Amino acid sequence: MAEVYRTGRRAELPAWRERPSAGTQFAKALVIAVIVTVMLYPFLYVVASSFATPAAANSGGLLPTSFSLDAYRSIFAGDVVTRALLVSVGVTVAGTVLSVLFTVSTAYGLSRTKDVPGSKAALYLILLTMLFGAGIIPQYLLIRNLGLVDSYWSLILPGMVSAFNLVVVRNFFMDIPAELLESARIDGAGELRILLRIVLPLSRAVIAVIALFYAVGYWNNFFNAMLYLNDSTKWPMPQVLNEYVLQGGQLSTVTDLHQAAPPSQTVQMAVVVIATVPILAVYPFAQRYFTKGVLTGAIKG
Repeated sequence: MAEVYRTGRRAELPAWRERPSAGTQFAKALVIAVIVTVMLYPFLYVVASSFATPAAANSGGLLPTSFSLDAYRSIFAGDVVTRALLVSVGVTVAGTVLSVLFTVSTAYGLSRTKDVPGSKAALYLILLTMLFGAGIIPQYLLIRNLGLVDSYWSLILPGMVSAFNLVVVRNFFMDIPAELLESARIDGAGELRILLRIVLPLSRAVIAVIALFYAVGYWNNFFNAMLYLNDSTKWPMPQVLNEYVLQGGQLSTVTDLHQAAPPSQTVQMAVVVIATVPILAVYPFAQRYFTKGVLTGAIKG
């Protein structure tokens, strides 16, 4: 710094610390605006099309200009989407609770490598599943032999514990000071009490993040339903979305006999909105934990 003052010249800063010029700031703002438009327009189009009247839906404009609730009325008047929503909510809630319970308990055991015999070998087996999978056919045969075909458990058990989430939670637990846990043991606390009273309150951020990961995975998973559920009355919302929107099936809706049925495109867009909004509403509540939980659980030292 003294040399800078003697020479009378300003020290040169690294490129990433220099203040960008007005042209650079404008270019960045323009690029961000284009990206936001490209990402936001399809979502707005789907939402607007789900409320469009038949005339607006067939106009071919960028966005419909007249709106109606006929598509939603016809969908909820039938029982397909309503039943699928209840199935998805039940599977997501039950699956998320079980996944978080098993992930946290297993991660805590694996984080105590000195106290739990065989924990390192178990960890290596878990990491091996991240590199190699059994495949669709062996997994289907396993589900069938367990008698889980056409059962809601076939939507939960195959993906109940994620190796990635398990490793993240384990690394988070290992960052908790060992002195804190040891002092609790000296005071007479058992492992279950240490986990419930000390470890879990310190791990709210990472638990909220993995719970969000599991919930999104259960809500969006249609592949297991397509493989294991032959009874269409047990389909969750993603499978209904796949069957009636992507595959072009006919969704059974109830409409007034004196009123024309909504256009199929409007009904399909309404199904997309119904399948997207519930899980999308969860993100704001977990957003504040997201960055902290992922970074703290994934970076050690």
